Amino acid sequence: MPAPASPPPAVRMPIGLIVAVLAMVGVLLLPLPADLPPAGHRMLAILVFAVIVWITEAVSYEASAIIITSLMAFLVGTAPTIQNPDAIYGTSAAISMALAGFSNSALALVAGALFLAAAMTHTGLDRRIALVTLQRVGTSSRQIFVGAILVTILLSLVVPSATARSACVVPIMMGVIAAFGVDKRSNFAAGLMIVVAQGTSIWNVGIQTAAAQNLLTVGFMEKLLGERVTWIDWLVAGAPWAVAMSAIMYFVVLRMLPPESNDLGGGKDAVRESLAALGPMTGPQKRLLIVMLCLLLLWSTEGKLHRFDTTSTAYAGLVVLLLPRVGVMNWKDVQSRIPWGTIIVFGVGISLGSALLSTQAGQWLAGQVIERTGLDHLGTFGVLAILSAFLILIHLGFASATALTSALMPILISLLAVLPGDFNRLGMTMILGFVVSFGFILPINAPQNMVALATETFNARQFAKVGIVLTAVGYVLILGFGMTYWRWLGWL
Repeated sequence: MPAPASPPPAVRMPIGLIVAVLAMVGVLLLPLPADLPPAGHRMLAILVFAVIVWITEAVSYEASAIIITSLMAFLVGTAPTIQNPDAIYGTSAAISMALAGFSNSALALVAGALFLAAAMTHTGLDRRIALVTLQRVGTSSRQIFVGAILVTILLSLVVPSATARSACVVPIMMGVIAAFGVDKRSNFAAGLMIVVAQGTSIWNVGIQTAAAQNLLTVGFMEKLLGERVTWIDWLVAGAPWAVAMSAIMYFVVLRMLPPESNDLGGGKDAVRESLAALGPMTGPQKRLLIVMLCLLLLWSTEGKLHRFDTTSTAYAGLVVLLLPRVGVMNWKDVQSRIPWGTIIVFGVGISLGSALLSTQAGQWLAGQVIERTGLDHLGTFGVLAILSAFLILIHLGFASATALTSALMPILISLLAVLPGDFNRLGMTMILGFVVSFGFILPINAPQNMVALATETFNARQFAKVGIVLTAVGYVLILGFGMTYWRWLGWL
C-alpha cells in the first residue's frame, strides 16, 4: 500500500513584507505636516514600503512593481488632489499616474537595449568579440587580466546589459581557467572573476547605455529637469574615470590576490580552439556588427552632426535587425531572451519617481533633508561629497542599482533643485548617477557580481576585500574629478 503523500510545506509570509506593510501603515498614521499634501503623505508611505521590500527582497522585483502600482491606485486615488482639496484623484487618474512611466522614452530605450543584447547572444557575436580580444593578448596571468578588462570595455559598448555581458564573459573565463589547469579556488581564478564583475560595474559608469540605472537616470533628467545628457557627453565625462578605475582595479587585484604563477600555458590554445569551434564569422554576425557600429556612430554624434536621440536611433537599428532576409532575428528568436520583468520594474520605477514629485512628496522630503542637515551651507563640493557618500552607504542594502535609482534619484533631484548656489543641476545629477553604480563591496549589490560568484572561484570575503579598496579609491576619484575635470567641463 503506497504511503500517503506528505502535505506540502506551509509557505510563510516573508518577514520583510510584513515589516514593509507595518512601516507603511505607521507612516500613514503619522500626523500630516501642514506643508505636505495628503497625496504626498501617502506617496511617502508607499516609498517606505518599496524601499523595505527592495532591500529585504521579500518578494520579487516584478511582484513588488505590481504591488506598488496597486497601492498608488488606491491610496493616491482616494486622496484629495493638489489643485482642489475638495476633489479626489479617483482610481482611474491614480492608476494612470502609476503607469505613466511606461510612456517614457527612457523605458523605450531600455526595452530596445534588451533587444540589442538578445541579438548579440542569439547570433553569438558577443562571444566572438570576447574570444578575439582574448586571442590578441598574451598567455601570462597579467595579460589575461588585461584581456578580461578589454573584453569588458568592448562589450560595454555593444551589449547594453550588465547581466548579459557577465553571462557571456564568465563561461569564457571559466574555460580559460580550466585550460590553464589551475585550481578553481586559486588566486588566479578568484582574481580573474572579480576583475570581470568589478570591471562590469566600473564601465557601467563610463558608458550611458551600459546599464539600466543610467537610462533610468536619463529618464528622470528629462522628466524632472527638462533636459538630459547625450551619449557622447556621458562618455566624455565618465570614461576617463572608468579608465583610471580599471587601471587601479588591475593593480589592486594583483596585490591582494597575486596569481600563483605569471607564466601559464594552454590558455591561448583554449581560446583558439573555442574560436575555431565557432567557425568563420556568419552573415548575421557581420550584419549585426555593422548595425552596432552604426548605432555607436549615431549615439556618439548626437547633437553634433544630427538631432536624432539615442532611443530613436536604437529603434531604427532594431527595425533593420528584425527585417526579413536583411535582419538577424525574429520575434520568436529573442522573446525568451528578454527579461520582461526588468521592463515592468523600470516603468513602475519611473512612475514612482514622477508621482513623488507631482504630489509634492519629493519636494517636501528634500526640504526636510536640507533643513535638518545644513546641506545648503556646504557649497557644491560639500554637497557632492555628502550625497555621494550617502549613496555608497545605502547601496549596501540594495540588490539592484535600478531599484536604488527609482527610490532615491527623484528625491535627490528635488533636493538639488531647491539648494542655493550657481551649480549645474544636470551635471550633478549625472555624477550622482555614476555613484549609483558603486556595487563593489557585496556580491548581492549587483547581478553581475552574483553571476561571477556562482562560479565558486571566490568567496564574499575576497570580493569585499577588493571591493572596499575600490569603493574608497572610487569615492576619492569622484571628488578629485569633481574638483578638476568635471568642473572644467562645466558639469559642476
